[in-house]
Amino acid sequence: MMNTVKQLKKSNLPSLQKRRSFSDGNKNLYAYIAVALFASLVGTYLDLIFVGKGMYHFPVRLFPEIFTINIVFTLFILPLFTILFLFVAKRVQPFPRIIMILIISIVIFFIEQFTEQLGWFIHHTEWNHAYSFLGYMLYLIVIWKLFLYFSLFR
Repeated sequence: MMNTVKQLKKSNLPSLQKRRSFSDGNKNLYAYIAVALFASLVGTYLDLIFVGKGMYHFPVRLFPEIFTINIVFTLFILPLFTILFLFVAKRVQPFPRIIMILIISIVIFFIEQFTEQLGWFIHHTEWNHAYSFLGYMLYLIVIWKLFLYFSLFR
């Protein structure tokens, strides 16, 4: 005799859900890594362009005799920030994600000015910090769209 146990429709117990396969996790891992590498490259090249044009410079940087940019920011902080942003953005709905992008861009606007006061970052006198706000907002939107692309087609 064989007994079958079924969950009641009105039960408060959680139903057994299909677990994700390991390959689904790898797909997202590849998307995170690819986008973080892209973010690092974009940050590095934009810094090289803007420093080369004299729009800003980094008086405090690692290996100043070799690098004109702050490689700690472009190779470590920016990719880690990007992964954290993607991790959170993936878990929120579209409208809160837009608000999150706006808030992050505003916070970066103020952080940039604070780092100038610390002497870590100096802008040209003609620099408008609204450029940073708009730049980071565009950057985060592009990063998010690229992450979606890599998540779907890997």
